Amino acid sequence: FGPSGQSCFRSRIDGMMIPYSFKKQIYLHMNPKILIIGACGQIGTELTHQLRALYGTENVIASDIRKLNTDVVNSGPFEVVNALDFNQIENLVESHQITDVYLMAALLSATAEKNPAFAWDLNMNSLFHVLNLAKAGKIKKIFWPSSIAVFGPTTPKENTPQYTVMEPSTVYGISKQAGERWCEYYHNIFGVDVRSIRYPGLISWTTLPGGGTTDYAVDIYHKAIADKKYECFLAAETKMPMMYMDDAIAATINIMKAPVEQIKIRSSYNLAAMSFTPTEIAAEIKKHIPELEVTYAPDFRQKIADSWPASIDDSRAREDWGWKHEFDLEMMTVDMLKNLSKNNTVSID
Repeated sequence: FGPSGQSCFRSRIDGMMIPYSFKKQIYLHMNPKILIIGACGQIGTELTHQLRALYGTENVIASDIRKLNTDVVNSGPFEVVNALDFNQIENLVESHQITDVYLMAALLSATAEKNPAFAWDLNMNSLFHVLNLAKAGKIKKIFWPSSIAVFGPTTPKENTPQYTVMEPSTVYGISKQAGERWCEYYHNIFGVDVRSIRYPGLISWTTLPGGGTTDYAVDIYHKAIADKKYECFLAAETKMPMMYMDDAIAATINIMKAPVEQIKIRSSYNLAAMSFTPTEIAAEIKKHIPELEVTYAPDFRQKIADSWPASIDDSRAREDWGWKHEFDLEMMTVDMLKNLSKNNTVSID
């Protein structure tokens, strides 16, 4: 990203490869006023930059509980807000004339297991606050992320369908499943335009892992470059759905700008790109860093991973609003190592 927070890279919105400068002109007439709650997190950080590049810096208000990310804080309007404080959120929405809210604040899977009561409070009540503001007519559109954590050990593991058994066995998954039901309820009963996707494990080079069960797939790249060694907290053959952050951000933006008639699922859409095991990602990295040594020491996160799908059927997202991923494991690995190695002396083949 450039010094102003504007992305220096090309982006893929609606399948088009176009510079951000042109995209800003194309979408200027739409001119939403956006509030991102949880802007300093793994997804929020990159989403903030992309939305500012797309709609203009002043039209995207970033917020979080603290000023946790100087890049986000310094690249445009930023407000300190507690996602559990309804009055704070309402004041922000009214003072900035917000039209769209992206609610990215949450306690993730591994962290939530250690503090279930707070996880439920944060993950659920922050959603209620935003849904109720939309119900009152103060917000036009909401994005709320769900997760593959809504599925559980009784869910079909391969090509998990959009509609299937959902018996989550984790604190995070329980809150996300409940959130999906509330999103659909507020849409059906009150007409709230809320949109959601079930993120798989997300991988990014710009931010460090944030307490999720799929975080090994981020950390392994950092350790490969820095130490040439990595101890994985999951078993070697644990297959899970994953996605590169570029694809996740593109999906998030595209579902929000899709015409309302294309959004036919108001709980949350399945979303997929690739599935792999720790063994497979290690083998891909070794093509570039042959010295990498990986050992395995499964911890409490193994049980969480075992309860989730191995692969996802996202055909409804592809059919309804044109979702299409770009990155596979090979492309992602090249991009991750290239970007992470910029501040290291290691040479990536």
